[in-house]
Amino acid sequence: MLKIENLHARVEESEILKGLSLTVPAGEVHAIMGPNGSGKSTLSHTIAGRDDYEVTSGGVYLNDTDLLTLDPNERAAAGVFLSFQHPMEIPGVATMNFIRTALNSQRKERGEEEVSAADFLRLIREKAKLVGLSDEKLKRPFNVGFSGGEKKRMEMLQMAIFKPQVCIMDETDSGLDIDALKMVGDVVNAIRDEKRSFLVITHYQRLLDYIKPDRVHVLAGGKIVKSGGPELAVELETSGYDQFIEAA
Repeated sequence: MLKIENLHARVEESEILKGLSLTVPAGEVHAIMGPNGSGKSTLSHTIAGRDDYEVTSGGVYLNDTDLLTLDPNERAAAGVFLSFQHPMEIPGVATMNFIRTALNSQRKERGEEEVSAADFLRLIREKAKLVGLSDEKLKRPFNVGFSGGEKKRMEMLQMAIFKPQVCIMDETDSGLDIDALKMVGDVVNAIRDEKRSFLVITHYQRLLDYIKPDRVHVLAGGKIVKSGGPELAVELETSGYDQFIEAA
């Protein structure tokens, strides 16, 4: 379970999160929607531990673990996964070596055995079929020469392999066509279970046609200002965010 309590966070001198509280129980998918500048990406980066995002008060907990006391790599080993809005390229670093090293680093941190090269090869090829990536793409340097949609497929591949406890998806739908949106939904639905939580950050309802949320929250002015069921996302498509911006 992911629990956020009265979280205040700032970037440089600007306070972005202003008392945000949210609980995402294990097994549930919660969507965060809101206007530009409301704090959606700040929330995702703060949970993951980006060092230029300063928490001034409040808490973030994954089950009984206080995430704010952990370094980013320790948070990843504890089960936090962040899908970036704009995934980076790493020239000169082989994709399969990069992902296997990351996977085994997390497993070592948890006291688990490393995955052998043969077992990893079977695993990554199996999951690559799920996200629609060819063997040729797996042999390239990490994300180099990939389109925006292919980079998102690579992120979904990592999520399918790592199987984190909480999956934070920061506008994963940005720039995706219908086929790629469906792929994202397929991956989420394939690993969705009673032990795993999802926090899906999006501007639009269209991704939620493929990932059915249990709850939808509106973030405005650094706080959750309204929560509801999946119907709230449909309502926002019609009404927009102006009412919440004014209230915030």
